[in-house]
Amino acid sequence: MPRITLPDGAVREFPQPITGLELATAISPGLAKRSLGVKIDGSEIRDLSRPIDRDCAVKIITASNEDKDALFLLRHSAAHVLAEAVCAVLPGTRLAYGPPIDDGFFYDLKTPRPISEADFPAIEKKMQEIVAANKPFTRCEVSHADGLKRTEGDVYKTDNAQRAIAKGSPNLSFYANGTPGSDWEDLCMGPHVPSTGFLKAVKIMSVAGAYWHGDQNSDQLTRIYGTAFADEKGLKAHLTRIEEAKRRDHRKLGKELDLFHIEEDNPGQVFWHPRGWSIYVALMDYMRAKQRANGYVEVHTPSVMSKSLWEKSGHWDKYRDNMFTTESEKRDFAIKPMNCPGHILIFKQGLKSYRELPLRIAEFGSCCRNEASGALHGIMRVRGFVQDDAHIFCDPAQIEAEVAAFCRMLTDVYKDFGFGVERIEVKLSTRPEKRLGSDESWDRAEAALGNAVKAAGLTYGINPGEGAFYGPKLEFTLVDAIGRGWQCGTIQLDPNLPSKERLDATFVGEDGSKHNCVMLHRAILGSLERFIGILIEHFEGKFPLWLAPEQVRILPISDEQLAYAREVHAQLISAGIRATVDEKPDKLGAKIREARNARVNYFAVVGAQEAGAGTVALQDQKGEKLGTLEIDDLVARLLEEVAERRLPAQAAAAP
Repeated sequence: MPRITLPDGAVREFPQPITGLELATAISPGLAKRSLGVKIDGSEIRDLSRPIDRDCAVKIITASNEDKDALFLLRHSAAHVLAEAVCAVLPGTRLAYGPPIDDGFFYDLKTPRPISEADFPAIEKKMQEIVAANKPFTRCEVSHADGLKRTEGDVYKTDNAQRAIAKGSPNLSFYANGTPGSDWEDLCMGPHVPSTGFLKAVKIMSVAGAYWHGDQNSDQLTRIYGTAFADEKGLKAHLTRIEEAKRRDHRKLGKELDLFHIEEDNPGQVFWHPRGWSIYVALMDYMRAKQRANGYVEVHTPSVMSKSLWEKSGHWDKYRDNMFTTESEKRDFAIKPMNCPGHILIFKQGLKSYRELPLRIAEFGSCCRNEASGALHGIMRVRGFVQDDAHIFCDPAQIEAEVAAFCRMLTDVYKDFGFGVERIEVKLSTRPEKRLGSDESWDRAEAALGNAVKAAGLTYGINPGEGAFYGPKLEFTLVDAIGRGWQCGTIQLDPNLPSKERLDATFVGEDGSKHNCVMLHRAILGSLERFIGILIEHFEGKFPLWLAPEQVRILPISDEQLAYAREVHAQLISAGIRATVDEKPDKLGAKIREARNARVNYFAVVGAQEAGAGTVALQDQKGEKLGTLEIDDLVARLLEEVAERRLPAQAAAAP
């Protein structure tokens, strides 16, 4: 007799197992008509047709553009409709893999001929026919033997079936768009919406190449990307957001604003120009001051370290393919892909007492990772980067307090960039199936991280089973000005790397004996390169004054005011303000347009009247005239805005 708890706390008891649809009907027939699926105990999403046979908490999922569970169901189902349509338009197509993803779905297929955007209208027309037919998504569960027989002759589906069996799946499931055995079907774990008619807003987005299981030595496939929303309004908003993202693309703005470039023959390595490096240095200076104020000591570790160290840490076995290596005097070395082993070596210099803990070690660590060239993306995904990396060495009893302090520091930092608590999403990644340690130790660790988040005034969701094998972690995602999420901050509990079996980081406890410490890996910005890319797109290149590469541009109306403009420039530079003089012989209107296109925060116009009075006529980036100011007043105004780290209006507003 299942006892079912609903999200509002209400409890329903039933004399026998009940399907999700029957549960929704029992609550309200109207709800049943709108239901897409159910979520069991906050983790497992199921079809409405599957039985619920145990006590559990159940959420009825209805169509909503704001509900990630609803979008998951819609997009997974849309992937099947896409695959059926391609099979109809291009007979002989073989199916590989088609999951939902963050902003839509894709399907990898082996097609008899290449697919291009020219094929999209025909495929979408067929998809519309399938949706209009309102075919039920019908699940069929079979034994391993019967499932393998059904996939016989299909190398991709047979491989998928064998992988599911190897992972412990008790049976194999197929989903038909209609009647099993007679209509189109696919090997699939599910879940799906009740029928194709629930797919109100679906669109194909793009086509690309892919490899089977991402292996460049395997079959090359066609990957078709699409997206789905609960309604046309959601789809339209998504398409508008895509166009806005193109306009804000950091690669485009980086070139227009002369911030950086990447050479074709040196992929994944950033060449920072003076304006871009100004932002980089301002960011490091800001984080350096924040870390110092929060009790961190800064260190610097070598970029190249011996293979033996990476073997002891375990990185060599698990991360070797992503490491750049070299050899000297018949010894193997690796360019560091992360900083943690080096920080442990610093911690181990000299005997540490419990009185010295927690010890917070920070580094702007320069790392290199051998990312595949196809995965590189501007300065968002690179091979050479710097992290605002830090490691906290502490006693297990100090974990909760240290994580809470980190969360408070992180929210304080993010707020200065326009990411208030309403723009921060937190997820707690919990124990995976294969893990070290007892359930009791995991209970304590997960509770400590959860309590710390609450103490910092944040709420969090769960990423079930996504923790490392040695400990849980928190991940912090920022929502930018156009509603996109960027995972940046993280704190990972790690008793493994400092353990006796690895790098053996110990301290002398109050009892006089040695104990292995716990290590907290943490970052707030993550990669500085990636974070700057996020900021470029978030601010649309219009940086707040404290970060801006060019805070003031002095615009003399004619050459007669050049000497005075240079005097003003010298005074601003002396006060620590990043200023330039436009010495070109252009007219004032042209100079203002150029400064506005360069996203300069303020324009200080100087003509004969200003030169004679020792003043400037100030305008902001939007062209609003702010009055005539004496130089000392201008300096005071700018320094006050920098000190307060005021944000542009569009960045300060909630998404």
